[in-house]
Amino acid sequence: MPDISRDEVAHLARLSRLALSEAELDEFAGQLDSILHHVKTVAEVAADDVPPTANPSAITNVTRPDVIVPGLTPQQALAEAPNAEEDRFAVPQILGESE
Repeated sequence: MPDISRDEVAHLARLSRLALSEAELDEFAGQLDSILHHVKTVAEVAADDVPPTANPSAITNVTRPDVIVPGLTPQQALAEAPNAEEDRFAVPQILGESE
């Protein structure tokens, strides 16, 4: 016996506001039944003693300690800028606004 009937698919389609043809109802009923069968199989295999977040690989974050280093001075930061004004990067106007 299928896990989901054609009538249940039609009901779900109405709730989802999907207009399905008769052929689509039959096709989706078979597909959804197959999906539900696979979900049941996985549920049967899942062991109660395995936590849901278990991973066979030992995954850890690789981090390094933060080291505080001095930053650039405004003059150093602007040294290679193509255009700078008043200790700021100057860029072309793009919105057509005036100052």
